[in-house]
Amino acid sequence: MNSENDKDTSNERETEPERQEVNDSADEMKSDPEEKEEDEVTEAVDDAHENEARAELLQDKLLRAQAEIENIRRRSAKESEAIRKFAIERLARDLLPVLDSLEKAIEACGDTDSEDGNALAEGVQLSLKLFIDILEKEGLSLVDPIGEPFDPQFHEALTVVPNPDMEANSVMEVVQKGYILNGRVIRAAKVVVTSDS
Repeated sequence: MNSENDKDTSNERETEPERQEVNDSADEMKSDPEEKEEDEVTEAVDDAHENEARAELLQDKLLRAQAEIENIRRRSAKESEAIRKFAIERLARDLLPVLDSLEKAIEACGDTDSEDGNALAEGVQLSLKLFIDILEKEGLSLVDPIGEPFDPQFHEALTVVPNPDMEANSVMEVVQKGYILNGRVIRAAKVVVTSDS
């Protein structure tokens, strides 16, 4: 009988920890769904924060890209405008000696008193006016500074001459006219400048 009691006792001992494990796992099962739900909520909140941060980062990148595109658009428009304005600069520079020659031809024709000389001077004068009008339409303007103060940005001083009748450092004579194309000097006026003594 003793051995039976021992067996029962040992069975009871074995079943008692098993019961404890079953009770523990039942408690875990009860608390597990709550913990899982809390973990899922925490995870969802973390994901939402990460997504917000990503969205803010992407929004910032989008705004920067749009600003860069707008800057490129403005820069391109500005460069296109500059190219358009100064496309004829080389041609205008090459045509300036022709203008000078036409002006000299008018001066030479004016020195004669003949009818043919006057007719020729008038024809050259009309041709020169037409030529200048076309160039002015493209943005070319004349620099003819007699009596104005000397400005090294627009004038090139060939010599300095004392002249008590004029204010010092002013343009007394223009040897060669200057020209500006859309605000840019393409040829400075060659001038004689006055001095004090």
